[in-house]
Amino acid sequence: MAETYSNILIERHADGYAVVTLNRPEALNALNSALFKDIADFLDVVEHDDSVRCLILTGSGDKAFAAGADIKEMADQSYADMYRGNYFALGHDRIVRFRKPIIAAVNGFALGGGCELAMLCDFIVASDKAKFGQPEINLGVAPGIGGSQRLTRLVGKSKAMDMCLTARMMDAEEAERAGLASRVFPHETLLDETRKIAARIASQSPLAVMANKEMVNAALETTLAHGVQFERRLFHSLFAFEDQKEGMAAFVEKRKPEFKGR
Repeated sequence: MAETYSNILIERHADGYAVVTLNRPEALNALNSALFKDIADFLDVVEHDDSVRCLILTGSGDKAFAAGADIKEMADQSYADMYRGNYFALGHDRIVRFRKPIIAAVNGFALGGGCELAMLCDFIVASDKAKFGQPEINLGVAPGIGGSQRLTRLVGKSKAMDMCLTARMMDAEEAERAGLASRVFPHETLLDETRKIAARIASQSPLAVMANKEMVNAALETTLAHGVQFERRLFHSLFAFEDQKEGMAAFVEKRKPEFKGR
């Protein structure tokens, strides 16, 4: 099936994952409404496609994952325009609702909206050349796609406040140390290493993968007691599926499981 979008490139892989590449290299992959619509449309396509169990999101070119939101698109907007259009909501809300894992492979600058887009993914794998930042204050504004909220939850108040107020950038080493990035790889091997991670996730029971994603996300939204209760109920529910029987039988029989997503 041909999949043509104006602002993203799609590569489906036989190992059960797809690579989504932000493709506005002339603007360092700056995020605009059309790009977010392309992402949302593709997520709609693969939400219930069993051949795609995991996504990788990365940027085209060698310099940027996404160097921010498209300032030219926003500069002349009024408050009424932004409020009526609910600017940024389409991409943000659709990504949040996506039930399958999305790995951000940050290959360069992830600034402003680019940093926020990376944080919207389930975890971040970074090139050793990656740079993260929330420099909106330089434009007289502030983060608008969850940056002040997710960054604070990931790296703590002090670093988040520092980055939002001074616009300083965080390199890959600091990002991993602070908990923003999960892993850091040499720039030349970033996508190959991320493909291995995606293939490993795609090889697992898709039902268990979705449940694990729900559990971890719940930890940021609820109390410990309610989170543990939610985890326990999801854990119990997984025993209703054939994949649980197959996974445990394969462990006992010392063989590789064959998960079927049911």
